Amino acid sequence: MNAGGTATTAAWLADELAAGRVTSVDVTQRHLDRIADVDDRVHAFLHVDAEGALEAAAASDERRAAGEPLSVLDGVPIAVKDVLTTKGMPTTCGSKILEGWVPPYDATVVRRLREAGLPILGKTNMDEFAMGSSTEHSAYGPTRNPWDLDRIPGGSGGGSAAAVAAYEAPFAIGTDTGGSIRQPGAVTGTVGVKPTYGGVSRYGLVALANSLDQAGPVTRTVLDAALLHEVIGGHDPLDSTSIDQPLPALVDAVRRGESGDLTGVRIGVVTELGGEGYQAGVLRRFQESVDLMVKAGAEVVEVSCPHFVHALATYYLILPAEASSNLARFDAMRYGLRVVPDGSPSAEEVMRATRDAGFGDEVKRRIILGTYALSSGYYDAYYGQAQKVRTLITRDFEAAFEQADVLVSPTAPTTAFRIGEKVDDPLAMYLNDLATIPANLSGVPGISVPNGLADEDGLPSGVQVLAPAMADDRVYRVGAALETLLTREWGGPLLDRATGLEGGAA
Repeated sequence: MNAGGTATTAAWLADELAAGRVTSVDVTQRHLDRIADVDDRVHAFLHVDAEGALEAAAASDERRAAGEPLSVLDGVPIAVKDVLTTKGMPTTCGSKILEGWVPPYDATVVRRLREAGLPILGKTNMDEFAMGSSTEHSAYGPTRNPWDLDRIPGGSGGGSAAAVAAYEAPFAIGTDTGGSIRQPGAVTGTVGVKPTYGGVSRYGLVALANSLDQAGPVTRTVLDAALLHEVIGGHDPLDSTSIDQPLPALVDAVRRGESGDLTGVRIGVVTELGGEGYQAGVLRRFQESVDLMVKAGAEVVEVSCPHFVHALATYYLILPAEASSNLARFDAMRYGLRVVPDGSPSAEEVMRATRDAGFGDEVKRRIILGTYALSSGYYDAYYGQAQKVRTLITRDFEAAFEQADVLVSPTAPTTAFRIGEKVDDPLAMYLNDLATIPANLSGVPGISVPNGLADEDGLPSGVQVLAPAMADDRVYRVGAALETLLTREWGGPLLDRATGLEGGAA
């Protein structure tokens, strides 16, 4: 693995830094060089902070030399999705309405990264305000999949996934509202984790849908995800939805899983998350993954979650309603873009012109839908009913976890589609989150682990593992075991096979 010395794991880099065999300045510069070499084709980043990253790396090297590292990951560089506020660095949420806005404060996740000594390489591209499944809805142009530059890297956090898959960053932070960490992970051959809702602070995460949004790791390995999760996770008094209890021992869970032994673990295959609408090659890779887990000692049972079939419709009422409320703050009066029509316009006319110019089509579509769902006379019929179905989906999970320790399914129904193929068909785009949305509606944790290449197109797919709330250690244990079993089958990391960039991603 080469790519200018960047095709490594974050855990390996941390060990090399601890042993003094490399410096953070060297590691960070190599990743900045990689970004300079390939990002004109991948477009994973909206902003690169070379000066700030190298300054943080130099400080890390000084701490290492003094024997005073801030954390195990001190000095390992990282990329951050452009929906998390960063003091002194632009935060645009992929939207023209926030173009050039520099927040005066850090999100808690970002603050914890800095406090752990991780240099921040920059901010990654995303669908505008996290509305999309392909990163084509970014106001700054689409990100491309390192496996095939004509295809999407998933969304909304395609920038973070593509940066990791293209070896532009060892790992990254994403956010997952309906699958926006896990689905990009599946289509780019990376690992994506949605923590338990409330397990990672949402303070400073620009809200799309408050009851659904969750920040989490985007990595190349399950161990890297656990290491990063332990840095960013835990209670935050600044977030009223933050869970006031310690995180489970995530890295220890990975260590247990790395043996590949799943003896005594009950795996539930969800009937409703497969079949019609799923690509044949994706289903084949999924079945092979289940077979490997059985050989490793797992007990597999089929479970039914009957209300999952209504999850997509439920989500696309709840999310637009919350988005309509959240995006009302972009009124051209306090911050962000301001468009002033000719003459002597009223405040309402300035607001209308600004929102028309600053928001893209998908954002406008969801604001209209959400406003309608919340309007007088329709609230109970739409939003109220959706919340009732959400409760039924949560009860389905509770019943399923009485039968199984974890639930598994394909992460996404298909591999990466071509750029432009679905951008004008919102309903087809929404179907990409078919398997991931139930976890967000109920708040349970999930991980997507790469599980091979689909026969039809040679593109990666992923297997999703879900666990009960605050049992994040279960997804890490099973995810690590499956990663070990699959790597043995392949004879090496899946990302080594990426061919979209000249000479391969590695």
